[in-house]
Amino acid sequence: MEKKAPYDSFLDRSNCIMWQDDCYMDLQSTTSSQALQAESEDSVWIQQHQGHLSRFITRSFLEQILSHLKRSNVLSSCEETRIQRAGQLHDQVSMLTAIVSGKDCPASNVLRLFVEKSESKVAQLIITHDGVVQEHKAALQRRYEEHRDKVNMSSWSLLLVESLSDLQQKEHDLMQVEATRGAQRTPLRELNLTALLDPLTRVSVSPRVSLTVGVAGVGKTTWVRHFIKLWRLGTVCPDISFVLPFSFCELNSLEKLSAEKLLKLAYPHLTDPSLVLSRHCRTLLILDGLDQFRYTLNFSEVAPCDDPKKEVSVEELITNIIRGNLLPHVAVWVTSRPGVASLIPGGLVDRVTEIPGFSQKDVQLFLNHFFSENDYGGQIWAHLEAHETLMVLCYIPAICWVVADTLMFLIQSGAPQNLPRTCTELYAQFCLMKAEVGEPRGREPVKSELLHVSNRKLLGGLGRLAFYSLIRRKYTFSEQDLRAYGIDPVLLQCSLGTGVLVMEVSILSTVYRFIHLSLQEFFSATFYHVCSKRAIFDLFSESTMTWPKIGFQNHFKNAFQHSQQAANGHYDVFVRFLTGLLNPLALKPLSALLTLGNNDGSQKAWAAGFLHSSLSSGSPEVSLRSVNLVYCLHELQHMELLRGVEEDLRLGTLMGKLSRAHCVVLGYLLHVSPECSEQTNLTNCLTYSTVKCLLPQLLYCSHLRLENNHFKDDVMDLLGSLLSAKDCHIRKISLAENSISSKGAKSLSRALLVNRTLTSLNLRSNNIGSKGARLLAEALKRNQALVSVNLQNNAIEVEGARALAEVLQSNRKLLSLNLRKNMIGVDGVKKIAEALKTNQTLKKLILCSNHLGDKGTIALAEALTINHSLLVLQLQSNSISNKGMTALTEALRLNRGLVSLNLRENSIGVAGAKDIAKALHENCTLQDLDLTANLLHDEGVQAIAGAIKFNQSLTSLHLQWNFIKSPASKALAQALLSNTTMKLLDLQENAIGNEGIVSLAEALKSNTSLQTLCLQGVSAGTTGAVALAESLKTNQTLQTLDLRGNTVGIEGAKALANALKINRSLQFLNLQENSLGMDGAIFIATALKGNHQLSYINLQGNGVGESGAKVISDAIRSNAPGCVVDI
Repeated sequence: MEKKAPYDSFLDRSNCIMWQDDCYMDLQSTTSSQALQAESEDSVWIQQHQGHLSRFITRSFLEQILSHLKRSNVLSSCEETRIQRAGQLHDQVSMLTAIVSGKDCPASNVLRLFVEKSESKVAQLIITHDGVVQEHKAALQRRYEEHRDKVNMSSWSLLLVESLSDLQQKEHDLMQVEATRGAQRTPLRELNLTALLDPLTRVSVSPRVSLTVGVAGVGKTTWVRHFIKLWRLGTVCPDISFVLPFSFCELNSLEKLSAEKLLKLAYPHLTDPSLVLSRHCRTLLILDGLDQFRYTLNFSEVAPCDDPKKEVSVEELITNIIRGNLLPHVAVWVTSRPGVASLIPGGLVDRVTEIPGFSQKDVQLFLNHFFSENDYGGQIWAHLEAHETLMVLCYIPAICWVVADTLMFLIQSGAPQNLPRTCTELYAQFCLMKAEVGEPRGREPVKSELLHVSNRKLLGGLGRLAFYSLIRRKYTFSEQDLRAYGIDPVLLQCSLGTGVLVMEVSILSTVYRFIHLSLQEFFSATFYHVCSKRAIFDLFSESTMTWPKIGFQNHFKNAFQHSQQAANGHYDVFVRFLTGLLNPLALKPLSALLTLGNNDGSQKAWAAGFLHSSLSSGSPEVSLRSVNLVYCLHELQHMELLRGVEEDLRLGTLMGKLSRAHCVVLGYLLHVSPECSEQTNLTNCLTYSTVKCLLPQLLYCSHLRLENNHFKDDVMDLLGSLLSAKDCHIRKISLAENSISSKGAKSLSRALLVNRTLTSLNLRSNNIGSKGARLLAEALKRNQALVSVNLQNNAIEVEGARALAEVLQSNRKLLSLNLRKNMIGVDGVKKIAEALKTNQTLKKLILCSNHLGDKGTIALAEALTINHSLLVLQLQSNSISNKGMTALTEALRLNRGLVSLNLRENSIGVAGAKDIAKALHENCTLQDLDLTANLLHDEGVQAIAGAIKFNQSLTSLHLQWNFIKSPASKALAQALLSNTTMKLLDLQENAIGNEGIVSLAEALKSNTSLQTLCLQGVSAGTTGAVALAESLKTNQTLQTLDLRGNTVGIEGAKALANALKINRSLQFLNLQENSLGMDGAIFIATALKGNHQLSYINLQGNGVGESGAKVISDAIRSNAPGCVVDI
């Protein structure tokens, strides 16, 4: 061993090569470690690219891999077969990587080298995908980093809609918002950005072309930027490899190019456009702002192009992409204003979404968030509430900024009393504010000589640019455009320029646009207003080769002629501003910025006369062009006709006054009047001709009341067409108390087959009969929108009830059905009862006054043992006796759903009451029980009172007109001592006397649940009133006390007055007809000085006389200004 040591040592050292003095490298260990490292790298490579292999490998490329691996002896025939039979493509790829990873290093290495050396697009994607995507996301972040969301977008959703409405396709953006008060049509569903490109169902596919529409300023570009931000962060659409946003503003600067050249120009970091646009990876192309494209997309005549390398004109390029000829595998998201979006054929669009504007709640939240300092938000909100036209403007977020910023500036300037009332006044103040930025606030208005001359020159140039661009429907401008209209881009650096124009810089171009379309229309109006006073040719033509037009009035008429002839309301807002500029309050802020000349008010008076005459002429139907004339009158602040019609609308005195001009004004009020915001009440004022006249504007009402108008079937033809319209916004319609027969019901039923917005239909007190009921029933079987139908008093009889029973067996949307007073009888109710056994959606059923009798009641009771979804059942006036009551109470013991049962005006006696009491011991869902006008007597009520001691669900009990005396009252009082759920007890018109009242008063001292006590006509005198007064001193839960028709007297009034000084819970007190006299009423009035809760008091019929009534009324108003008094 000792002799071998030197040799061994030599062998060991022979494996070492001296390297830089005493540094050594072990060749054997190096070879081994390199092999291990290579094997490890191959294994890691497969792990790193596992996802890309599964995602990008195609069947053909997989076959190439398998063939190569088999030739390289990496895979056996058996293994190849296993992979091919693995199932779906991604399963086959998973099997391949699993087999290769399980082998030694050479197998993984062969796979890696094959992919890396392949020249196919699939291989390039697998290798380079992540690096290219990260570089692209970084580039997008740099491009959009300066843009910050002013509004929290995370809580907002897009609205998925079926298609564009006629209003969206044919009307001005602002008119769309005004006509609907910013309300959206009922969407198919809400859609957030995470689901923008996802399939809607398990069996559907992702959309290729998605279209998102929204009015100007609603935030289309903001949504796009927010989507890009979320995609960069991996929050939305992680399966999309590349998002390529383009704005049409950028594309306007291009002429002729290919798809690949466009990509290279916009995104130079993507060095291989063919890779990005290949069918192997998912790419999203965003085309933002189609309405700003200077070209028109001609889908019917465009020459097909499917080569991404072929150069064509930019409009042909975009058209072919949307049509799917070019880049058919690339997803496309287009945003646009609705009018221009409608030019894209519907068959090319797979998904349409709509961006909702602000609601009133959103506006208030916006103001409270951004203008909270010194309660500016509250002051701005109060002003908007008082001026509905300005409120509607704020439904558009971009205009909301303009409105709020201007109003805050004026409030800060110390002139809150002179805040603008019209759009023209507001925009004039906005321009002055932008011209004065940097000047100290709170001083006198700036004189013209103190303003920089450049502002006047700039305003004139902007007006010319705005007007002639508006004519051409051009909304973005290059520097060349600016110079063509005498605007030096250097001038735009001033506060006015930066305040009204936005400059957008991109790799492709630099463009300018007004901050909102309405501002371009305002500047157009200022230019036209100034130039029309001296122009001798038609200003709507830049050519001088036109018929002479001399004088402001001729030019004014010409502008309105163009407005009325424009098919889509293109000049509507322009002529509003033009009219508003005749208002001195609107002109005053602009006096320092424009050369206006003298204004003696004569032009305003002439314009008012011109508009009034225009209201009376025109087509019979009130179009939005006609309604725009009234908007112009409002801008002019010529309000006499408007106020007159609004007052008649409020008072319900429009009957006989609706001339054509009045109908136009009424159409305007449907847009803006607070009287029409919740519901439009046109009761007892319409005829066939006025309905026909107003029909286009009734479309946009949400709740329409057309009661007692003597409508016949011819009107129903009109209303049927109204409800069938695609633009219909009506959710509730009441046609009660008209003369509609089965023929009119037929028109309605046809409309209900297609209508998707109406949720409530009221046909009370018409005459549709059984035939009309059958026709409506056929429609209700298919209609999936109506939830409430009222057919009260329509003589539908047994046949009608049978048809509606069939509806209940199939319809799964109807929640409320009112069949009161229809003579359906026992046979009819049996059919309905049978349907209730299977129906699980109806919540409210009203069958009052239908001659049901005990047999019909027994049938319903049987249904209630099975049906636990019905919540409200009303059976008033149906001749139900104890026999029927026994069946009902047996059902109540088993039923777990009914919460309200109305059995008024039947023949239920003591035995029936005892059955009810037994049911109340077991039932734990019934909350409201109405037994008014039956034959319960003391014995029956005592039984019910005994049950109330233990029942903890009943909250409301009506026992009026039941021959009750003091014994029953004492029993109820005892029950109230232990009951903790009863909130309303109605004992009206029962002779319970002072003795009964005293018992109830004693119970009130400890009861803490009762809120309403009705004691009208119960023979209560002074003793009872004094007892009640004592209880009010301690009771702190009773809110309503009704003592009408008793004899409280002066002493009782005095006791109640003393109690009111202490009590802090009572809000409603009725002492009508109680022999109070002047003194008693005065006691009550003076007591209110210390009471801050009472909001209503009735002292009528107490012999105080007119003079006394005035004295007492004045005293109550001074002592309790918030209290309403009837005397």
